[in-house]
Amino acid sequence: MLKIENINMGYKDLQVLFDVSFEVQKGEIIVLVGANGAGKSSIIQTISGLNKISSGKMTFNGDSLTDIQPAEILKKGLVHVPEGRRLFNEMSVEENLIMGSLHGKAKLKRKETMDECYSLFPRLLERRKQLAGTLSGGEQQMVAVARGLMSLPDLLMLDEPSLGLAPVLVQDIFNIIKNINKKGITILLVEQNVQSTLTFCDRAYVLENGKITLTGTGKELLNNEHVRAAYLGI
Repeated sequence: MLKIENINMGYKDLQVLFDVSFEVQKGEIIVLVGANGAGKSSIIQTISGLNKISSGKMTFNGDSLTDIQPAEILKKGLVHVPEGRRLFNEMSVEENLIMGSLHGKAKLKRKETMDECYSLFPRLLERRKQLAGTLSGGEQQMVAVARGLMSLPDLLMLDEPSLGLAPVLVQDIFNIIKNINKKGITILLVEQNVQSTLTFCDRAYVLENGKITLTGTGKELLNNEHVRAAYLGI
C-alpha cells in the first residue's frame, strides 16, 4: 500500500533521514519506534508532503508521492494526524471535524462519517458545541483522530497520539486505534510508548539516528535484547 524506498531528507545543511526504507501492507498496524530526535516525525511529515526528499522514492497504491502537494496526498486517502493535535482551539468540536471533510468525497459523506465518529467517540458527541481549546488533553486527542477520520483515510498516520496523556487515557487511545483498524483502515503509528505499541502492532521498525536499524513483528522486537535494553529498560 505504502512503499518507502531509500529516502534521504534534511533541513538545509542537516541531514535527518538516511536511506530509510519500509512498507505498509493494506490492513496492517505498523509502528515506527525510536527515541526523541530519531527522525520518526520527520518521516511522517515527509510522507505527507510537508518535507521534500533529496533522493529516494515514495509510492502509495502504486502512485508516486514525490513532488505532490499535501492537499493532493490527502485526497489519495493518506491522512496525517499530527503530533500535538493542532486543533482550531477557538472553534467547536463539530467545526473542527468539519474542517477534516472539505474535499470532494469527504464532503459528500460528511454527515455519515460524523455520525460514525460520534459513535466511536461518544464523549465528543456530548461536547460537540464546546470550544476545542477548553477540552482535556485526552478529549483533544480524540478530536484530532476524529478529524483525521473525517477525511476518509485508507491509511491513517498518527504521530505520537499518546504524548502527554495519563496512562489510563493512553490505553483508551490505543484501544480506539485498534478499533479503527478493525473497520478496515490501515494504520502507520509513530510512538515513544514502545512496550504498549509492540503488543498490538503487526510489524514495527526501529529508527535510530535517522536510520532503520531493526524490523520484525511486535513480539519479535519485544523479545529483542537491544530493544529491551534501549527502550524498555529491561
